Amino acid sequence: MKRIAFVSLFPEVIRSFVEASIPARAKASGVVDYEFRNPRDFCYDPHKKVDDTPYGGHPGLLIKAEPVALAVESLDLTSSAAIIVTEPNGLPFTQASAHELAAFDELIFVCGHYEGIDHRFEESFATHVYSIGDYVLSNGEIPAMVMADAVIRTLPGVLGSPESLESDSFSGDGLSAPNYTRPEVWRGRSIPPILKSGNHARIEEWRRNESERVTRNRRPDLLPPK
Repeated sequence: MKRIAFVSLFPEVIRSFVEASIPARAKASGVVDYEFRNPRDFCYDPHKKVDDTPYGGHPGLLIKAEPVALAVESLDLTSSAAIIVTEPNGLPFTQASAHELAAFDELIFVCGHYEGIDHRFEESFATHVYSIGDYVLSNGEIPAMVMADAVIRTLPGVLGSPESLESDSFSGDGLSAPNYTRPEVWRGRSIPPILKSGNHARIEEWRRNESERVTRNRRPDLLPPK
């Protein structure tokens, strides 16, 4: 069983995420287990104050390193655990990153807030620092849930069909081809006739061509070099 923990000031946000859909199925099937730690529970301050003003006059508030460090240490991790910090200046998180994290038995997602966490925590604890995009979010719980979901769905036994994972966008060379379901005609739009031909070789060729077309138009950086 894979252990996934979240160090978060707002664990209730993440609990609702892991109690639904694929993350919930992963736990029910015994593939993963979830744990939570709130840095507020590890404050020496009787008022449970986890933040303070940054040195140097930078605006905003910064989470102190000590309560976050104590929260992580309370998990009694092995030396091979992955401790992931969500930061805007982190490496871009990709499908390859999800597969890399899936190889660890223990994953700890440390969620920042306000202006982030005192950098000394990252220097002392983080094994991975990721960003999910070039935009500003209100909290680190959002990217932590995105990354956890991407990892969980790669684990054997989580998805109902292994073929679903293989056909996902980013699992091969580029984006997946468009998909259609009933009815055959919807608001005057028909499905591509090839999909009703029964010729699986031609359908597969169509999917490959459509995948390349969509990728070329939307994410040409994903195409292999010619």
